[in-house]
Amino acid sequence: MGRAKISGFWRRRFAQQANWTRELRAYLFLHAGLNTAQRVLEVGCGTGAILSDMQTPAMVHGLDLRLASLKEAKIHAPTFSPTCGDGLYLPYPNQSFDIVFCHFLLLWVADPLQTLHEMARVTRPNGHILALAEPDYSNRVDQPAKLAPLGKWQTESLRRQGAHPNIGRELAELFYQAGIKIVETGAISQAEGDPPTSSERELEWRALESDLTGKIPDEIIQKFKALDEEAWARGERILYVPTHYLWGRIAV
Repeated sequence: MGRAKISGFWRRRFAQQANWTRELRAYLFLHAGLNTAQRVLEVGCGTGAILSDMQTPAMVHGLDLRLASLKEAKIHAPTFSPTCGDGLYLPYPNQSFDIVFCHFLLLWVADPLQTLHEMARVTRPNGHILALAEPDYSNRVDQPAKLAPLGKWQTESLRRQGAHPNIGRELAELFYQAGIKIVETGAISQAEGDPPTSSERELEWRALESDLTGKIPDEIIQKFKALDEEAWARGERILYVPTHYLWGRIAV
C-alpha cells in the first residue's frame, strides 16, 4: 500500500483485523498442526500482528514488501526470521514449509493466482496453505439503507488502488486453479459478536476516510459519518462485510 512509515493508526488497524480472526486462527492452526510444524511462513506479515500472537516450536518466517513493516514486526515478534520480498516471487526453495498462510493479503497483490502458485510451490507435500481473511465487498450490507453509498464508494476506491475488493468470493476457484486441495472454507465477519466500541468504529472511519479522501467531498464524508454515529446510537446500524477464509492442502 506504499506507506514508507507505519503510523500508529495503521498499527492499531492491523491489530484490529488480527483480533477479528483470533478464534478462527486458533482452530485452523490447531488442525494444520502448528504445534508440531518445523517451518512456517506468513506471506505479507506486515507489522507482526499475527506473528506476535503465534505459539509454536517451529522456525517462523515472515515476508513483506515494506522494510519498515518488517522492522516493526521484529519488535513485536523478535524470534521470527524476516525477509523483504514479493509474494509473487517467493525467495524460498521448493517445499520449504509445513504451513504457509496469509491474512488480508490476496486482495492487495497484483496477481492473486500467481501468489497462490508460489505459496503452493514452497509448501511441502501434505503441508497446509491458509488464506485467513479475504473480504467480499460486493456483498457488503449497510443498514439503514441511506448509508449504502459508503460501501459503493469504498469498493470503487479499493479498485482504483489496485485492490481486488471481491476476492473473498473467488478464493475457492483460485485455490482450485493453483492446484491446492480444499479442506475447508467459510466466511467470518467483523459484524459477529458484540457491537463495536466507539474506538473500533473510529478505526473503521479512519480507514474509510483514507480510502475516500480526494474522491468524495469532505463535507459529504462527514455527513455520512454523523449519520453512521446516529444509527449506532439508535441501535439501528448494521455493517457486514463477508470475509472469507480457506484452508488448503498440498497433495502428496
